[in-house]
Amino acid sequence: MSAVSSVTAPAAAATGASDSIAWVRVSSCYLPLANPISDAKVLTGRQKPMTEIAMLFAEVETRDGHRGLGFSYSKRAGGPGQFAHAQEIAPALLGEDPSDIAKIWTKLCWAGASVGRSGMGVQAIGAFDVALYDLKARRAGLSLSKFLGSQRDSVRCYNTSGGFLHTPIDQLVVNAQASVARGIGGIKLKVGQPDCAADIARLTAVRQQLGDAVPIMVDANQQWDRPTAQRMCRIFEQFNLVWIEEPLDAYDFEGHAALAAQFDTPIATGEMLTSTTEHFELIRHRAADYLMPDGPRVGGITPFLKIAAQAEHAGLMLGPHFAMELHVHLGAIYPTEPWVEHFDWLEPLFNERLEIRDGRMQVPTRPGLGLSLSDQARAWTRGSAEFGQRP
Repeated sequence: MSAVSSVTAPAAAATGASDSIAWVRVSSCYLPLANPISDAKVLTGRQKPMTEIAMLFAEVETRDGHRGLGFSYSKRAGGPGQFAHAQEIAPALLGEDPSDIAKIWTKLCWAGASVGRSGMGVQAIGAFDVALYDLKARRAGLSLSKFLGSQRDSVRCYNTSGGFLHTPIDQLVVNAQASVARGIGGIKLKVGQPDCAADIARLTAVRQQLGDAVPIMVDANQQWDRPTAQRMCRIFEQFNLVWIEEPLDAYDFEGHAALAAQFDTPIATGEMLTSTTEHFELIRHRAADYLMPDGPRVGGITPFLKIAAQAEHAGLMLGPHFAMELHVHLGAIYPTEPWVEHFDWLEPLFNERLEIRDGRMQVPTRPGLGLSLSDQARAWTRGSAEFGQRP
């Protein structure tokens, strides 16, 4: 079902502005996954297998005809809530100068302040924030990474989608080999099963097949308690891993800090945090060697840049979570070489594809994000709402 609203932009907001936002559309799109996805949260009974991803798209157009596209997302739950909140706050964009991105972020945050400054509320803001940066970079004729100040034209990438726990061990090895053959630089395996021996067997099989030269990461998805995490981190030291991800609950900063201080293998976490404040606390506790902020989850590019600046100051490495279509640009601007997560799940939503070669993801040179919504994305859209009037 599609809803269309006509809201007139406040004249006062546009006074003196060189351009102003005239039209906004938000869309709720559900991306079906080919197979139900299981990680440790499923095997420990805390979640059900994931069958779809709820995408929130924001399209913005100005009085002078400049356009931007942004997105956020939710897994398993929260999609309808994000879409509903986006509809509530979207009228606040109308009449604003699209260049005033920080001002608009603050305005949208206060428009929905009663739901807080983290979680679903800021995730809805994230779609608009990304759209405004996309618009601004497009208007400048630059890719988003060049617009923000790029450090490199490509980033290291690793594949996660082939390493989930629903995948049998023989297929796991095949998937890992295929990713390396495709030109992806590293392989991440899901761990955190109730039977720790099964985790060790899966990792051993992949390491033996790929050899010592291929970078491997593991991800426990918060399912270990402190004694188990300590035991598994000690066992995993022999595998020369790039990192051990989310060995503990995402908010156990002290526990993660203790692991990071004790073991040679780096600790990675941060993907489940949904605000700058939460990330600052994680950094303050020295709870990660690799920080893993998720642009859409923290509220878009505006807060992501604040988090990245704090991480740089603390000397942390960066591994943004999911959404490679955005994070390839944000990873390219980080001073030290990051790892960007490769998921091919979102590819059907866009007409463009990222290029992978020699272990690296090439940063698109097209203006803005370099993305346009596909006909398939429109077909999977379950609801949309428009505000203002297109020029």
